[in-house]
Order: sequence, then C-alpha cells, then structure tokens
Amino acid sequence: MLRRDLVKTGAGVSLLSMLGAGARAAYADAPGAPSPSGAFEAGTVRRIAQQLSRRPYRAPEQTLPAAIDSMNFDQYRSIAYREDQALWHGQNLAFDVEFFPRGFLYRPRIEIYEVVDGKSAPVPYNSDLFTYGDPKLKVPDNVGFAGLRLRYAINTPGVMEEFCVFLGASYFRAVAKGQNYGLSARGFADGTGNPKGEEFALFRAFWLEKPQPGVDSVVVHALLDSPSVAGAFSFTIRPGDMTVFDVQSYVYPRTKIDEPGIAPLTGMFYFDANDRNHVDDWRPAAHDSEALSIWTGSGQQLWRPLRNPRDLQFSAFSDNSMRGFGLMQRKRAFADFEDLALNYEKRPSLWIEPIGDWGPGAVDLVEIPTPNEVNDNIVSFWRPSGGLAAGQEYAFTYRMYWGWDTPWPTKLARIAATRVGAVTDDPAARFFAIDFSGAPFENLPPDAKFHLVPSSSAGTIRNVVVEPDPAIQGWRTTFEFAPGNARIAELTCVLANDAGPVSEQWTYRWTP
Repeated sequence: MLRRDLVKTGAGVSLLSMLGAGARAAYADAPGAPSPSGAFEAGTVRRIAQQLSRRPYRAPEQTLPAAIDSMNFDQYRSIAYREDQALWHGQNLAFDVEFFPRGFLYRPRIEIYEVVDGKSAPVPYNSDLFTYGDPKLKVPDNVGFAGLRLRYAINTPGVMEEFCVFLGASYFRAVAKGQNYGLSARGFADGTGNPKGEEFALFRAFWLEKPQPGVDSVVVHALLDSPSVAGAFSFTIRPGDMTVFDVQSYVYPRTKIDEPGIAPLTGMFYFDANDRNHVDDWRPAAHDSEALSIWTGSGQQLWRPLRNPRDLQFSAFSDNSMRGFGLMQRKRAFADFEDLALNYEKRPSLWIEPIGDWGPGAVDLVEIPTPNEVNDNIVSFWRPSGGLAAGQEYAFTYRMYWGWDTPWPTKLARIAATRVGAVTDDPAARFFAIDFSGAPFENLPPDAKFHLVPSSSAGTIRNVVVEPDPAIQGWRTTFEFAPGNARIAELTCVLANDAGPVSEQWTYRWTP
C-alpha cells in the first residue's frame, strides 16, 4: 500500500444524484431524505448515511478530462492552490481551508459544502483557484475537488500554516505545533491484513462549519461510504501544542462485517535497533512510530515495539473497556535518526481515547514486510467482538491526540529503548537490551534494587542482568532468548522492586 494512496473504485455517480431532489428513483423508499445542501443541523449527515446504507453502493464520479487523466506525481505536485482564494481567507477567522485538485491517485470527485448559520451550500470549483506548473493541466471543466487542507497559525502568530489534511479514501493526518507529518488515521477499516484483501471506505463528502471570530476550533463533518458500509463522522478540531480531534461516528453496515477496524491508525516502520537484520542503511533508525502503546481496561500499560517482519504478522490484544491505544514515537533527538530531510524525530504520536465504554474486543496490530520507507506497513485499530451486523447503527465516540507523547502522565517507568542483537556463542539465540526511565528512578536511595520479571511463550530466557543506566537516569535490563525449535514466541517483561512492578509491560513478538 503506497503511503496515503487512494484505492480506486468502479464507475462513479455523484452524491447529489443519489440524494438530491432530482434523483427520486434512488430514494423511492425514503421520502423526505435529507439533502447534502440546504438546511443543516447536527444530525444531517447521520441521516444521510443511514439512508445511503439502505441502497446499493454506487461509487463517486471518477472520470477525468483527457489532459489530466494520466497525470503523474510530479505534475500533480506542480498544481498549487492560490492562498488568497482559501475559504474564509481575509475574514478575521482562526482558520481557512484550501482544496486539492483531482488527478494522479486521487480520482474520485469529493463533494464539499460550507455550513453557515444552519444552511449548507457547495463550495464552488473553478480552475483559476489553482496555479499550474504545466499550463496543459488547467482544464475548464467543472472537475471538482479531491480533498482539503485546514490551515491555522499553529507555529507563528499571524502566519497561516497547513496542520491537517483529508485526502484519499478515508485517510487524514494532522500535526501539533513544531511537528512534521508522519502517520495517518482513517475513518474505518475492513479486513486489514486479510489475505482476501482489504476494503477501503471513502469520505465522499465533507461539510465545513464556518467558525465564529475568536474561536480556536473548527468542525468538519464527513460522509463515509463503501460497498460494505456507510457512516457519518463529526470532527471538532483544536490545533496547538497537542492537536486534539473530538470524533463522533455512526456506522451503518450494508453487509455483515467480520473484521471491522474502529479508529484505525496507519504508519511506517522500516528499521530500528530492535529490528534491522535485513536492512543495510547508514542511519540509526527510520520510522513514523516505534511502538504500539495500550492502556487496558484493567489499568495495565503495554508497550509493543514495532517490527518490519519477513512475513506478515497479525497480533491481537484482547481487552474489555479499553482505555486507550496509540502508535507512539518516543525518540525525539536528531541523533536518533540522523536524517536532515525526513526529520522522523518531529513526527507525531497519535493516541486514541474512547469516550464511553466500547465493551469487549481487541486492539489489533498488523505488521507488513516492506523493503523501504516509502510504504505504509503498520496498521492498528480497535476490533469490536462479534463484528458488526448488517442494518444496524453503531456509535463510536473518541478523542484523538496528535502530539509529542501520550496526553496523560504516568508514574510507571517507561521503555526508553529496545535493542536486539546476536549472541556470540549461540547463533540461534538473540540478545535483548531494554532501557527503562521515568518517575520511579527519581530520588532513589543508593542501595535501590530492581529485578526483571520476564516470560516467554516458547524457548528460554536466560542470563538476566539489571543495572543502573546513568546516561538516561534510568535502568538497563539485558537477557538472552534461546528459541529452541520455536518458530514464533511472545516475550514479555516488567521491571519490579520488592513491592511489585514499577514499569509498563514490555511485550515483543520474536520471529526468526
């Protein structure tokens, strides 16, 4: 899967042709169905999604004029939105909005509406909204938009900068102050990691509520659609030192969905000190995220370092009333990556906090082999137990934190690094070095002692050592893992003192 690509779908039809007054056949069994333009209130998109789910799926328009039908990446990047044409530009508001043209991988026509004083109207398209590196790419047709970017003075007062993008399938991404883009989120996942293939839902329409002067939040509504599901999303977005999305979502399956993914996160892990056996690269590491973090319903905090495996790996962390999960980037020094161009140390962590009880299910992690850092190969999401039944409504409310760390402090020691290497006298064994840092090591007495509590589902853990690590004002633990005849093993450990565990739980999947 190319990074942030839009999966192509079949023959297209506009949303208006399905929902507008002129398409009675599409809504013959739904008199009075809401229209995407006209009167608008909080439940409008929800009702549209519900009605849409009762009809067979029809993809949005994808036909493009010949001049841009075969556009390449460089040509697409040469098209720029005119800053002075941004929606709400010059209106003394905290936000403005720019739009992406259709073309390259972004073929579906995405309908975009502005909401003002309870009424919605289409945002008009005009080819003069853009500048073109190649004049031949400018076409007079009403081609329409592929997506949108939100801008805000996130780093410098008075200087509007892009901080959030909705573009391609149901993908979106954001940054906090001082950050660069990294991992993405999606509205919904279906069948991720399944050999039969994954279905990618599409945000086919957006409604942008015009904010009031002096308000530092903006509300974006989105209509989700795919052959298997329709859905309504409302994003209340607050950019800053941590950029926060409050998300209300309603999902309406057209068919039974056995492998749904709620609040899916997508990123890239190429290599790091815990996994670089098949990578020959001059840098110390390259990744959007280094680990999956989970705060379970019972209060346990898990840290699962990511890997770039030789074969696809699927992990499921079963839980009930899960408190949160996220793909995290804790390495924040330039020396951790040494990459002047890509600045991985400035990429956001993304934490998902459920609002309300999501019940039983699992946090799933899919790790896909990748030969380079071009591909997104990490996906994580919440999978409700039992899947989703056709014809039902499912509501999921959650908060997304794009930032430098988790939104909540912890008194537990945290994993600062995981390093894996060879064992000199045993080619089959692996040497693990795990560093812990944090609150438990502050103001320690000289005679403080800790011990490691390790376990493995297969093989043997041996030669465990625990010692202070003055360089990080923490502690280092090392051990050897001998797999024996095992082809896969789940390793775990916690650091403890005589009173019990003092750290989050490190968990790791070993494969040959």
